[in-house]
Parts: sequence; C-alpha cells; structure tokens
Amino acid sequence: MDWLELRIHTEHRYMEDLTAALISAGVTGLVINDPEDVKEFAAEKNSSWDYIDDELLKEATSGDAFVTVYLSGDADGAQMKESVQYALDRLMSLGISCRTESGNIREEDWANEWKKFFKPQPIGERLIIKPSWEEVPDPDGRVIVELDPENSFGTGRHHTTQLCLELLEKYVGEGVSIIDLGCGSGIIFISAMLLGAGSAVGVDISPDAVKISRQNARKNGISDEKAELYCGDAVSEPELHKTVCRKYDIVAANIVADVLLNMKDLFAETARQGGTLILSGIIDGRVEEVVDEMTRRGFEVLEQKHRDIWNAAAFRKL
Repeated sequence: MDWLELRIHTEHRYMEDLTAALISAGVTGLVINDPEDVKEFAAEKNSSWDYIDDELLKEATSGDAFVTVYLSGDADGAQMKESVQYALDRLMSLGISCRTESGNIREEDWANEWKKFFKPQPIGERLIIKPSWEEVPDPDGRVIVELDPENSFGTGRHHTTQLCLELLEKYVGEGVSIIDLGCGSGIIFISAMLLGAGSAVGVDISPDAVKISRQNARKNGISDEKAELYCGDAVSEPELHKTVCRKYDIVAANIVADVLLNMKDLFAETARQGGTLILSGIIDGRVEEVVDEMTRRGFEVLEQKHRDIWNAAAFRKL
C-alpha cells in the first residue's frame, strides 16, 4: 500500500490550533515538530537532557514548526484528506498560517528507508562497526563488529560510544575479563571480546537491552558461556549485586554523569587492583565531579578524551 505524507507548516503560536483542528477532523495519529518547545525544554536544564542525541538536538531546534500526518492510499485515506483540507481551510480563513507539503511513501520504504543512515563506521584505530546488510570488502586490518540499530543505546554513532571504544581498544588485552555496566546494545563488551577479551559480563536495567545484547553477541560469534548477561540494578538489588561483584580487569560504563556517580562504589568493588575503569557519557561541566569521586575511591586518571560536549576517562585502580 502507498501512504500519503502531509507535512503542515505553521507558526509556534498556532500549533495548538492546528493539532486541535486535525484531531477534530478525525486524525488519530500525528507527529509534532516544534523547535520552540525543544528550546524551552533545554532552557529548563532538565536532568534528563544528558540523554538527548546531539544530532537530534540540532535537528529539533532548527527550521520551522510543522505537524506530519500519514494517510492511507485507499478510499478511506482520500476521504480523510478531504476532511483535513477542510480543517486547514477553516484555519486559514481565521488568519492562521498553514503551508502543506505532500509526498507518497511505499509501505516497504517504511522498513528500509532508515537503513541508508547506517553505514560501516571506523572507530579508533582497530574497530569498524557495520550493520548486517552492509559489506566491508577491505577492513584494512580492523576488527569488524556487526551491530544492527535496535531500541537499545549503542550503535557507534554517538560521541559517547565512540570515546568509550577508543579508550577500550587501548587497554583491552588478550584474555582479560570485562564487565559492561549499562550494556545497552552490547557494543562495548562485544568489541572487547572481539579484540581479545576472554570473558564478559553485561548488565542493564532494561530487559529489551539484555535481549538485544544477547542477539548481538551471538551474531558476532560470542557464545552464551563467554558473555553472561543480567537484567537489573546492580547497585540496589542485593542478589544481582552479589552475582556480578567479582574482580574484573576492565570495568566499563557508558551512561551519564548522575548514573555514573550513583555507581561509584560498585566500580571500586569490581575493578581489580591494577585494573582499568573506563567511563563515558560525561557532559561538560561534570567531568571534575566524576574524576574527584573516582580518585577518592582509589583510582588514578590515565587519560581523558573530549568530543563536542561529551567526555570520557580511563582510570587505573591503585
């Protein structure tokens, strides 16, 4: 089936009028893109702001406001289009600006169009991340990590993941053990295993993340015996805490500053003496705080990396 995409542009002050008119016309699903709302949210300095992808932020705060509506390419869709147009005519008669763009989308394009944004991506000196539908005929000596974009964080595109992997490839050694706290897609511990680590433990509070990590590990030839995965909060859940609190050669976490600080004692418990702690996802302005807390718990800084507004650091357990 073909679908009709209607993108209706207006001004920020008219967004409520536009969405109300579309809902009244019978539209049950719409996508709102209002840069002013995003700017207002950013100005509030909400603590969850750390989680927003940089590219999405730039895109969301540029351009004008618009609402996107998708209509089926059958008789019902044609009737709905008439209702939408009538609603827009009413708004324009009241002096509310509305400019409409339209285009057709084939149903199969919904499943495939997004794939064009994911290509093989070299990271650091030793890794290349690729989706399953792409080929890498000449990896130039790099280790290939096959990873498909899913609902879990970690495709290699975000600065925090890149910084973490760039540090990881320098400190991972043959046969080492690693724990990946907040493993997401599994990209960190999978890369470590492919670079020579002997065993891995991955922990995430999301069941979907654990499921996807397992799938990605198997896709890269890593057996369930080599990579133990657990779902839960290793800080607050006693049984999980007891299960994963061993001594590891490498402890890695790519999350955000507040969560890293909450896990500071867990890092100290799980890193062996002389072992490496790699932390990423630290936004500008929080680096000193994270470093100070780690040094208080017996770590020394080996190096720090910075890209855009993001930071990562490698530590040694004394």
